[in-house]
Amino acid sequence: MSDDGLIVLRTVRQLLAGAGPVFNQGERVEANTSTLWTYLLALPGLTGASLNWSAVVLGLVCSVAGVGLALDAARRLFASERWMVPFGALVVVALPPFWDFGTSGLETGLIVGWLGLTWWLLVRRLEAHRAGGGGRAWPVALVLGLAPLVRPDLALFGLAVAVALVVLERRRGWRGIAALAAVAAALPLAYEVFRAGYYGLLVPGTALAKEASTSRWRQGYHYLRDLTDTYWLAVPVLLGLVAAVLLVLRARRSTATTAATTTTATATATAVVVAVPWVSSALLAAYVTRVGGDFMHGRMLLPALFCLVLPLAAVPFSRRTAVPVLGMVAWAAVSFLALRPAYDTLGPNWIANERLYYVVIVDRPNPVVAEDFVDHPVAPEGVAALAGAPGPSLALPGPGPDGLRWWLFPTPDRPDTITWLNLGVTGELAPLDARVLDGVGLTHPLATHATSVPDGRIGHDKDLPPEWFVADSGTTETGFVDPAGIEAARAALACPATQELLASYRDPLTLDRFVRNLTGAVERTAYRYDRDPRVAAECLPAD
Repeated sequence: MSDDGLIVLRTVRQLLAGAGPVFNQGERVEANTSTLWTYLLALPGLTGASLNWSAVVLGLVCSVAGVGLALDAARRLFASERWMVPFGALVVVALPPFWDFGTSGLETGLIVGWLGLTWWLLVRRLEAHRAGGGGRAWPVALVLGLAPLVRPDLALFGLAVAVALVVLERRRGWRGIAALAAVAAALPLAYEVFRAGYYGLLVPGTALAKEASTSRWRQGYHYLRDLTDTYWLAVPVLLGLVAAVLLVLRARRSTATTAATTTTATATATAVVVAVPWVSSALLAAYVTRVGGDFMHGRMLLPALFCLVLPLAAVPFSRRTAVPVLGMVAWAAVSFLALRPAYDTLGPNWIANERLYYVVIVDRPNPVVAEDFVDHPVAPEGVAALAGAPGPSLALPGPGPDGLRWWLFPTPDRPDTITWLNLGVTGELAPLDARVLDGVGLTHPLATHATSVPDGRIGHDKDLPPEWFVADSGTTETGFVDPAGIEAARAALACPATQELLASYRDPLTLDRFVRNLTGAVERTAYRYDRDPRVAAECLPAD
């Protein structure tokens, strides 16, 4: 389990406890990027099963299902009676990041499963098109509409599928196409209304915390090279290109005697469908590179890589394809056995080998459940200090005589609160009625809407100073924090726009509050203020 996977589980626990889809009780914050993954994990939770192991197993099942569906889609795509051999699927099987994140508690397994299912359904519609049309198209529309609920950036893949579906179903006329569009849009639009009214934002809070609308091409390039260079991905890409050319030449010869009209219609439909995952792969990779990638090795590029291999997940085996197939087998064996990141925990450009990082710091070979994280070097001490406080307190890490120590600030009018970067581990160990906050904005809107640290670590660009936490807690003590900074933060918190932000997720959810959240979601999503409380106290929005 990764730390971010544990973040998901705390939201699921709050949901099952009746507090709603929130990370902290009484604060409506969407801390999970994948809406569908959150609610899927709640299903085994209803039975009393371990959420931690449910996340691991469900991620594995979804991953395997996605690869299996991709293999069957390839068989149908080629309509071949020849021996079919796994080709592109070997890239998934042989690449360590797919193993790591497929069972990390994050939505990667769901993404692989959803991509495989959507692609399989689209190929089934291509089969129906080849047979003269007919059959039901609404399942494809329904599943592709889930794209932003699986992960918002997957809307790029969903859009490409929608274009192909229009081409395949154009004989239904505009009314039929409009009906399919309505099926696809129903769930995401309904959830978007709920999100804006409940959370007060147009996008998950994680998108604002990581400023997904900004461009960081240089960091994204480093992130891309960190994956491609580590696993020699130029080799499978080149082998895939060779195999694709050979298969196109074979297809042209096999259709040479087919009627021209039939060949043109079928060839056009096939070309459009095959283009979907390749175009989507380019779009997804470009988007991830533009936003700077991620701090986890390979994770955010896995959907683009899986899309890239979908049309060639399996290929007919013949003398022509033997060379690229055997080459792929050789590369897969090398990747499976030998290729790993050159760094154990933290590497260049702030990129981490996420799984190994937590294996090392908690000294467990496969940390999954809460007991596996009790040897975390920081979080357990803070949770214990908070539990031992005489009354409600704010636990804040700060300087001590021997390095970092936990400071306790009494907050009689507020619930217990602990602030630490590793939200997943801290939230796993802290009780559900304690607030667990962070300075990077995944669960704390005060950080979410603050400006970023220039050229900060990707995914951790926000770093809210401690003055904000002390000022917001209501404590009268200052501890190690600058009193003048605390007073400035209190003044900044009193700014009208910031007061409205706080009310949007803290006030009781009445009908009036829901409507105000809904109508103000656009402005609230765009709202930013300076992370320096002395500047923010002027109540001027940041550029």
